Amino acid sequence: MFRLVGIPLLSAFVVATGCQTNGLTMPQHYSHFIGLTNFANFTRSQTATGETVLLSPEISPPANWNELVLSWNTTAPAGSYVRVEAQAIYAERRTRFYSLGNWSPDNQAFPRGSVRGQKDADGDVLTDILALQRPAPKVQIRLTLGGSDGNSLLSLKFLGLSFCNPQLTPQILPPNRAAWGKEIPVVERSQQSYPGGNGWCSPTSLSMALTRWATVARRADWNLDVPTVAAGVIDHHFSKATGNWSFNTAYAGSLPGMRAYVTRFSDLSELEDWIAAGIPVIISARYDLLQDGRPDDFNGHLTICCGVTEAGDFVINDPWTDLKVESVRHIYKRENVRRAWATSHNTVYLVYPENTPLPTDRFGHW
Repeated sequence: MFRLVGIPLLSAFVVATGCQTNGLTMPQHYSHFIGLTNFANFTRSQTATGETVLLSPEISPPANWNELVLSWNTTAPAGSYVRVEAQAIYAERRTRFYSLGNWSPDNQAFPRGSVRGQKDADGDVLTDILALQRPAPKVQIRLTLGGSDGNSLLSLKFLGLSFCNPQLTPQILPPNRAAWGKEIPVVERSQQSYPGGNGWCSPTSLSMALTRWATVARRADWNLDVPTVAAGVIDHHFSKATGNWSFNTAYAGSLPGMRAYVTRFSDLSELEDWIAAGIPVIISARYDLLQDGRPDDFNGHLTICCGVTEAGDFVINDPWTDLKVESVRHIYKRENVRRAWATSHNTVYLVYPENTPLPTDRFGHW
């Protein structure tokens, strides 16, 4: 069950990069998401060993931030890899580039892993989060692409930047009652059904989401069982854990026709927006807080939100389920979900087929 642990960009940058943002002001500038699909204005260079380096322009989110989570979707042939780095930019200077992961579909040739031991006076990397000591106004991203034969390079389809200032408390919004009484049929899977599955809450939730879309789109290649997904997201540099947020969405986003990324919402109302649109959402929410009476458990946990009851509580497929005792489908009280989800600063995985009609993005969160 464990995961160890609003103003638009400059117009020229938006046009050049294909930035997906609506530029609306979000509550208190708590979080903001920038999605890039056009990389024409990234500087391209070669290393002495033949790797390709893509360096972004300076990226300015709507407000200062001190947490950043990156997502990347690629077409990734066997033998290819990418090193993902980010540098915070202040008015007077820049930080060094921090590593946000070494990722590859070929886990034998290039073991996937987050990078430990990066803490300095400016910040640290907490597995998949760049956490700064003080908020920064800008960031620059560096991607280094390589392959076993020098030619099998992955192709970048999408880059997502999720900015957050967790020192702010997001506002509670009016609920979206269009979602109340709606439930999306999602297959039920328990991580406890698999040997070694105790730490597989994230790949189990992802497997359920992918299988939902496999059913809708009649795409057998998206119907992946839990052990397959777990093998595809494992982080070798973090106790062989499978809860690395960015690695989970990178795996899903490497599937042909799939889009996947990490972002942070402001409120349960936005979860309801997605349920109303027929799209389940994977949420990071502490297990013990989801239901009254559970013993304290300070580890992270991933589940998949599938619906909202007529009373406004949430229907959630919880992978940490003993099938001898109960079903994977749970009804969790609205305020319990709010409290449990807040421990991750309202982190979600959004996973859906490319070109899926999305709900209105009221606050620049997807």
